Amino acid sequence: MNDNGKRPAPPPLKTDEEAERFIDEADLTRYDVSHFRPMHFEFEKKTARVNMRLPEPLLRAVKAKAQTRGIPYQRLIREAIERALEDEPS
Repeated sequence: MNDNGKRPAPPPLKTDEEAERFIDEADLTRYDVSHFRPMHFEFEKKTARVNMRLPEPLLRAVKAKAQTRGIPYQRLIREAIERALEDEPS
């Protein structure tokens, strides 16, 4: 803990290797991880292409939302499609 009694945030990790080493070696109970959130990893290869037209304001909004989440805007669109398909009854 630091001088004000709070746990420090984990250091910035720029590569997968740095992150793996940190997780393997660090005592995570020493760090404030309250801001962490679940991540969805995409392992399946993207082999199909889609070309679609969107109103410019909608595309700007999608890109802005993706930026606030720190992900590419195409991933945000894929997630929205996946959620829409999960919500539909079979």
